[in-house]
Amino acid sequence: MSDECVPSIDMDAKHPVKTTEKTLALVEELMERGSCGVTELAEGSGMGKSMVHNHLTTLRKYGYVVKVGDEYQLGLKFLEVGGHTRKSMELYEVAEPEIKALADETGELANLLVEEQGKGVYLMRAKGAKAVDLDTHAGLRTYLHTTGLGKAILAHLPEERVDEIVERHGLERVTPQSIGTREELFETLEEVRERGYAIDDGERLEGLRCIAAPVRTSSNEVLGAISVSAPANRVSDDDLHDELSKRVLNAANVVELNINY
Repeated sequence: MSDECVPSIDMDAKHPVKTTEKTLALVEELMERGSCGVTELAEGSGMGKSMVHNHLTTLRKYGYVVKVGDEYQLGLKFLEVGGHTRKSMELYEVAEPEIKALADETGELANLLVEEQGKGVYLMRAKGAKAVDLDTHAGLRTYLHTTGLGKAILAHLPEERVDEIVERHGLERVTPQSIGTREELFETLEEVRERGYAIDDGERLEGLRCIAAPVRTSSNEVLGAISVSAPANRVSDDDLHDELSKRVLNAANVVELNINY
């Protein structure tokens, strides 16, 4: 894969716009806190109350923030923007029916994830009849090294790009099973390339097993990954490396064919 196809994840602006930064800081604060008042937002952001109020008034005018009583919360305008962004992505449009079919066939949770700025972003998930309800949702960001989806993507990025991601985001051990060193990561990624699919065995959530396959273009550029997740007590090693892997690989292959041809 050509490095020209891979955007840099160095997002440090040389001349950041302070007003924009403050507005986004308030958005992040509201996303973390949920509904809260001007005083709480001022304390959390380090801004004055009048400045916070001015930013909130502007966001409210355009539908990005709503006011309920004396408190503010994020508005559904963000859902409109996110939905439009996702709908415009060819990978999502092509993969959506395959993800739903995979969930129906397995009865478990099927997922689609892409990489952005060195982290994994869930584009969608579909629940089968037996699927457990996890903390994942469209838009959730996660460390790539802790998921089968992320490892399926990392395995098909240039080594220097993987190093860049590790340097930026680190290798936090989210659970005792998580990868925690560069050597361990690169050894695992080599196994993923040899096998054709990646496995997450309780590396992000203990008690959960996941199998994932990459989705690539005809020029070998990795676009994202597809997975099935299920409780560990329902997935044996034989299931993981036989029936489930075949189903996930087949779904990824169908998506690749539809995108490439």
